[in-house]
Amino acid sequence: MLNATTTTNNTQVIRNYIIAATTVMLMSVGVADMFNNPQRIAQQDKLDGYGRYIGAGLVSYGKSLAR
Repeated sequence: MLNATTTTNNTQVIRNYIIAATTVMLMSVGVADMFNNPQRIAQQDKLDGYGRYIGAGLVSYGKSLAR
């Protein structure tokens, strides 16, 4: 009787481990796809480009105030 209970518990532990490992893998792939989306990267590059122009404009404005 003890042996049957141990086998059942081991089976449940292995099943739960496989379910947890699969869930973690799927969630990590989903998060990676969300952050490495080409549209998001292109949008971030566009925002970085605008930031350079805004920074240059602020420097130019600051220089004109200093005169």
